[in-house]
Amino acid sequence: MDVTVSAHAAALWVGLHLILLLVLSVLVVRQRRRHGVALGDADIPRLTQAVRAFGNATEYVPAGLIAIAVLVMAGAQPMVVHIVGLTLFVGRVVHAIGLSLSGGASLPRAAGVLLTWIAYILGGVALLFYAIP
Repeated sequence: MDVTVSAHAAALWVGLHLILLLVLSVLVVRQRRRHGVALGDADIPRLTQAVRAFGNATEYVPAGLIAIAVLVMAGAQPMVVHIVGLTLFVGRVVHAIGLSLSGGASLPRAAGVLLTWIAYILGGVALLFYAIP
């Protein structure tokens, strides 16, 4: 397997996740500036939601990207990288949208978490598969 092709697939998903994290970060900064809050969330619901959307992404995205990188190093097919990357990315976007719309439980938040967990399961199973010579 040509690692270069899988590396290009990984580059796509790492790049998209970095842009997602940047967008979520900018949304936090916008809320902080709007409300004049330098630290914390001052119990402002919209700021709390923005902080948590960014924080939640930073909690889940790194492990997913590590899985993608290790899949490439293990010689995974590009399609495997794309499936894990797409599932994780859609999950994180849907979750962030859901959290931005409501601080409470919502269908987009639940779907986002579910897709994220599915990406973790797919990545984990694929890593175990490629770990066996």
